[in-house]
Amino acid sequence: MSLPRHALPEPDVLAGLPPVREIPADEVAARITGGPRLVVLDDDPTGTQTVADVPVLTAWTVDDLRWALRQDSSAFFVLTNTRSLSPADAAERNRQVVRALHEASAAEGVPYVIASRGDSTLRGHFPLETDVLAEELTAVGAGAPDGVVVVPAYIEAGRLTVGSMHWMRTAEGLLPVGESEFARDATFGYRASALPDWVEEKTAGRVTAGEVLRITLDDLRTSGPAHVAALLGTLRDGATAVVDAVCDDDLRVLALALAEAEDKGAKLLYRVGPSFVRARAGQSGRPPLTSAQLRPLRGDAPHGLIVVGSHVSLTTRQLDRLRERQSGHGNLAEYELDVAQLLDDARRDNHIREIAAAAATALETSEAVIRTTRAVVTGADADTSLAISRSVSAALVEAVRLVNAARRPAFVIAKGGITSSDTATHGLEIRRAWARGTLLPGIVSLWQPADGPAAGIPYIVFAGNVGDDDALADALDLLRSAA
Repeated sequence: MSLPRHALPEPDVLAGLPPVREIPADEVAARITGGPRLVVLDDDPTGTQTVADVPVLTAWTVDDLRWALRQDSSAFFVLTNTRSLSPADAAERNRQVVRALHEASAAEGVPYVIASRGDSTLRGHFPLETDVLAEELTAVGAGAPDGVVVVPAYIEAGRLTVGSMHWMRTAEGLLPVGESEFARDATFGYRASALPDWVEEKTAGRVTAGEVLRITLDDLRTSGPAHVAALLGTLRDGATAVVDAVCDDDLRVLALALAEAEDKGAKLLYRVGPSFVRARAGQSGRPPLTSAQLRPLRGDAPHGLIVVGSHVSLTTRQLDRLRERQSGHGNLAEYELDVAQLLDDARRDNHIREIAAAAATALETSEAVIRTTRAVVTGADADTSLAISRSVSAALVEAVRLVNAARRPAFVIAKGGITSSDTATHGLEIRRAWARGTLLPGIVSLWQPADGPAAGIPYIVFAGNVGDDDALADALDLLRSAA
């Protein structure tokens, strides 16, 4: 097998590791009972894909946050969608959430701890978000965090951290994330794959690699929770720790250690990938939803809508495979929102209306795909590129809103982080929902909207960078089986 320049066979990377310290999820659940509520500020909606039966908010008024704090759940998500925002707007949104959350917490008498959920391939506003959260927590009187704990692992998707090096699973082997296409992101690009070096790079040297506390698999597996809690207890003045993880048990050891450290007075802020949330919330991995479980959730229209905004190569391959599988069946209609027309003010509105009208009509006889032009259009700099992405995403959202007003789909699949966030909040006007589980193991979350025009329409959050080439087609097959 030919490997990319820095890819290694997975067994080679994992060779010689200490044996797993097995920790049942029930042990974590019992340990965190009565403790602070885990509030996950999710920079796009895909962080929910590792949990089940957890509340999700797309708004952060005090009333919304009080509703979430009253639910019988050890954690809940607040969809901030900050990965799609400018740095200034992302900072302000984080400040708004902390102020409202602190007021809601006082009103309900429920303490909280915050996890800033970023991408497992290290994209997002770091260290901006944790810096702002620390400042705002201090300002509202919650206390300055002693440390920021960075845990980007996403087990199901093969985003693993070993020896403080962060890897991603590919068909050719484990690849250091700094060598991946995600590291070349026009807005959030980076070069380092070792997390301490990445922290130094992203903080522009404010935090050096040598200052970062490294919590390794030896610490987690050999020494155990009490030892890791003692390490966490050494953090002061917002210092950074990075944590290895290869499996859920590693993260559950960490969860026990965090609970112990916090009981002893440590104030910690988390910057994490999706798998941390499941472990810290005391949940175990659950199998995907079945046809029988999906049937009462599915809308009563004959067919569903698929919205594709992600431009990563995996999404394009998944879309190609979906077409191949449907070839000859005649039950997939596809419509393209042309980026050139979307960026032309004179043509934009008519183009969106035409696409939406065609897709709504198609739902009577087939699933409908609305996608953007597959070629990525970027600007002269990161801010311009982000503005183009926002404009295109807004067009997708408007198309979804128009489709839903004309013909409510049986379900909606949104492919891509920004796409799925904007579709939820603006296209379907979801304010409160429950993440009910996944369509594929550990990926592709299904939300049940609790209110608004999308009530009764299952909403499927499908990240651009997860699954194999067949994942989109497999997800659609499962939804169709519930008809």
